Amino acid sequence: MGILRVAGMVGICASLLGACTQTIPPEALQLSATSLQDRQMQTRRFDTKDEEKLQRASAQVLQDLGFQIDESETRLGVIVASKSRDATETGQIIGSIVVALVFGVHMPTDKHQKIRASLVTRPVDNGSDVAVRITFQRLVWNTQNNLSKIEGINDPKIYQEFFEKLSQSVFLTAQDV
Repeated sequence: MGILRVAGMVGICASLLGACTQTIPPEALQLSATSLQDRQMQTRRFDTKDEEKLQRASAQVLQDLGFQIDESETRLGVIVASKSRDATETGQIIGSIVVALVFGVHMPTDKHQKIRASLVTRPVDNGSDVAVRITFQRLVWNTQNNLSKIEGINDPKIYQEFFEKLSQSVFLTAQDV
């Protein structure tokens, strides 16, 4: 009788644990319709075999744009940089005041943000070129110091500005200017 009771309890526990497992929704594994366009915007190829020089130039451009280098691993071709900025938006503050006046409830607003850049280099075409891919993300904290937003930045102007400055830097370095 004791063995049957234990076996029954094990069966019930197994059923309950099986019900707790989560599956990944199929849409989470699908690329967005704009993922190819985003990757093209975020990536440039450079006619060089010197990946390390290109990484140094990339780090200098990021610093010129106000970023601080947080992590760098030249062997892996990875640079992570960030900069902090104010995230206060007038519209949010006005909305918060209106909500407070009408409903008597304090609504948190965005306070500060960290812009993060992640850069990866890799040799392509048997090492005759180096591809550089950079992505920018925005992390926003509200007035209660809670992380309120994490979003990718997909403004083509930002990527264009970075790659124009990197191209100039690479050109000037090649000319020993």
